[in-house]
Amino acid sequence: MTLDHGDPGDAPSVPAPTATVVNPARPSAAEEARTVAASTNSATLASLSDDGTPWASFVTYGLLDGQPVLCVSRMAEHGRNLANDPRASLAVVEPNGPADPLAGTRITLAGVVERPEGVEAEAAREAHLAAVPAARYYIDYNDFSLWVLRVRRVRWVGGYGRMDSASAEDYAAAEPDPVVPGAAGAITHLNEDHADSLLAMARVLGGFPDATEALCERADRYGLDLRVTTDRGVARTRVGYETRIDAAAELRAATVALARRSRTE
Repeated sequence: MTLDHGDPGDAPSVPAPTATVVNPARPSAAEEARTVAASTNSATLASLSDDGTPWASFVTYGLLDGQPVLCVSRMAEHGRNLANDPRASLAVVEPNGPADPLAGTRITLAGVVERPEGVEAEAAREAHLAAVPAARYYIDYNDFSLWVLRVRRVRWVGGYGRMDSASAEDYAAAEPDPVVPGAAGAITHLNEDHADSLLAMARVLGGFPDATEALCERADRYGLDLRVTTDRGVARTRVGYETRIDAAAELRAATVALARRSRTE
């Protein structure tokens, strides 16, 4: 059976590119998930109560090699749930999202929790404290326990129409994007001072030669996400750098190269 949204009626349609998107390089689902997981220290935990019903709770976490580290009290229902049934998942929403929550980025990490032991227990404690400094006031109380979520399933959603799954192995091997956390200022600068360059990128590199306006919505280590306005409607496209960058300090040179390329091709 085909899964779709059915007839949209009079809803606006999203125009497709009319030319080749030269380099649509973007992070993998595993990289996206690691970036979201590293962007905050709070999530919604789904655990199972004694009768098998799902129980959702607000929790904080740190990361140990990408695996969430929880510190919960057995006086809390979710703490008792984890002790009785290790199956759990975390829903994490990227902070500072758009006005429309469903247009934002979020992930679900599912697996089983385990109590860390020995050297891993100390590393897990330090990882949680590094992400949640306030936990130093309660982490050593005897009713609190550390749990590491052994991630087995990963789902990433990047907004409307952008979603993918990643294996546990790919998630564990991926790295958080080093550009995304510090890109806000650069994005503002591009939109305020280099609108003409963004428009040229959309027209020449992004597959929309009929674009009348382009805004940068995101910058990561592989390229830029552009919101493109045309007479056919509003769309989004991707403009990849010539080579991957590995630090926010390299962002300016990478975008300058894109601007030059869009004016010479």
